[in-house]
Amino acid sequence: MYTIAALYHFTRFADPDALRAPLLELCRAQSVKGTLLLAHEGINGTIAGPRAGIDAVLAHIRALPGCADLEWKEATASQPPFGKMKVRLKKEIVTMGQPDVDPRARTGHYVEPQDWNDLIRSDDVVVIDTRNDYEVSIGTFDGTIDPKTASFRDFPAWWEQNKDRFHNKRVAMFCTGGIRCEKSTNYLLGQGVEDVYHLKGGILRYLEEVPPEDSTWKGECFVFDNRVSVGHGLVEGPHQLCHGCRRPILPQDRDRPEYEHGVSCHQCIHETSEADKARFRERQKQITLARARGEEHIGGQ
Repeated sequence: MYTIAALYHFTRFADPDALRAPLLELCRAQSVKGTLLLAHEGINGTIAGPRAGIDAVLAHIRALPGCADLEWKEATASQPPFGKMKVRLKKEIVTMGQPDVDPRARTGHYVEPQDWNDLIRSDDVVVIDTRNDYEVSIGTFDGTIDPKTASFRDFPAWWEQNKDRFHNKRVAMFCTGGIRCEKSTNYLLGQGVEDVYHLKGGILRYLEEVPPEDSTWKGECFVFDNRVSVGHGLVEGPHQLCHGCRRPILPQDRDRPEYEHGVSCHQCIHETSEADKARFRERQKQITLARARGEEHIGGQ
């Protein structure tokens, strides 16, 4: 059984590059895999491995500057959720492209999962899903507005175009684990919106703590690892991943004529060129050959 830890923390790292190598070395020594992002504004990522290994890495992160009160969410998986370990340097740990946004200064009001349903059922509250369109497509809360954004960077432009729709409304927002809402609520406060709320711990904590019979969540929650989706109790969902476009698909979608393993699905068949598809086919061929040799291919799925 593999322990999965999803984490983020906003703090000030003066030299994130200096933190990278020791963190990567520890993860590899502890058989921990996944992705961690480091930036001047903090750390973000999801890792998986043996219990002792996860504990060692979390202890290391908590010892980093300003990370003593790090929080994380845990789940388990029967199969390895990740194929390799990456520690990457980024300008932002979640990309919004708004240099004045600083969640350390202030954020919206945190709402505990057990209080979320009452809030979003209020007549004066508008609920906005800050995730990407392909994430929203497999599950969201009742009555939610979907901005249909392809990336989080698109959210500020969407808000500017739609903000007049929400005049005199309280705004509640949510995302997978909470990190995008840390930035989006700070952004809205900076835009003059007074009553801004967000789901503490994100969808993952809601699905973990709120019983299915009391839930207003419909569908599955997309996660950025080999589980692809989870449901209530963080049980692995039915979705798989199209490795051509990285969008979630259902098992029956593999029977559609547009599906080619590692190359395309019904959602992306017309989005890539024949040259792209040829490149994807060669990548899949190399993955298959590496697997037959008992090796791990760098692009393995």
